[in-house]
Amino acid sequence: MIRLFHVSDIHFGAEDQVALDWFAGLVKAEEPDAVVVTGDLTMRARHHEFAAASKWLEGLGRPVTVEVGNHDLPYFNPWARFVTPYKRYTALERMIERPLDIKGVSIVPLRTTARFQFRLNWSKGHVGIRALQQALALVEAAPADDLKFVACHHPLIEGGTRMSSSTRGGRRALAALAAAGVDAVLTGHVHDPFDLVQEVGGRTVRMIGAGTLSERVRVSRPSFNEIRIEGRAFRTLARVMD
Repeated sequence: MIRLFHVSDIHFGAEDQVALDWFAGLVKAEEPDAVVVTGDLTMRARHHEFAAASKWLEGLGRPVTVEVGNHDLPYFNPWARFVTPYKRYTALERMIERPLDIKGVSIVPLRTTARFQFRLNWSKGHVGIRALQQALALVEAAPADDLKFVACHHPLIEGGTRMSSSTRGGRRALAALAAAGVDAVLTGHVHDPFDLVQEVGGRTVRMIGAGTLSERVRVSRPSFNEIRIEGRAFRTLARVMD
């Protein structure tokens, strides 16, 4: 059996240290095959927040792959946001969209953040044509028999949570990913876990959202998802700190 720990919205700068210690303790005790992080490592994309996130992730001692979130774009520095938005990821660059060597499973990154949007709330999701094409190319290149999971920050469609993603281009992206053979989309952003089955174009795709390990909880307490995979079957357990 393959076990993935899917975690999101850690928000260093507003992290819950008790939750971080709880998660790290489980990783050490249970040794999952990999940790998948779906964005918002930081609160305000400050250098010291990225440094803390990098140190914590490296300390887990397991293979880690990271997708970016909207909070990981510079907030107070417009020049950095528009010109060099990902420069502060230097300490984490080995983990960003890192391919994982897991037999039978391919994790494909899809960027849903945007430096600029024609709406007031830039924290919401956006799937551009180029980002979608890049993800589709990676799906096509993956071994045909693999389970194919897409990792992105924003849910492509709403998951029935208190917080919304309002992802522009999300439904179009979901349809294209389903047609390409994607089995599940792993996301964060809304700070509450969910696991929904969607029928898209005659195919079934799972929409799996992780909670948060930060102080910025919504309905659920700090949590993460454990994904258990046996062959082509998989199930999700929302593990909540209590």
